[in-house]
Amino acid sequence: MKFCPKCGSKNINSPLPHDMQKYECKDCGYIGAFIIDDREIVEEIQKEYLKNKNKIEE
Repeated sequence: MKFCPKCGSKNINSPLPHDMQKYECKDCGYIGAFIIDDREIVEEIQKEYLKNKNKIEE
């Protein structure tokens, strides 16, 4: 399973048709070649993303 390195979502397209080395996250808009595949790291990314997102919304 592959996860977004920005928000931890697994809702990613892989790879983009016009650039076979980049992925796109449908939840946060991340576009890049770096993808996470470690569930433990993803849990930390998700916590940090939600914490930062809540700060921005306040």
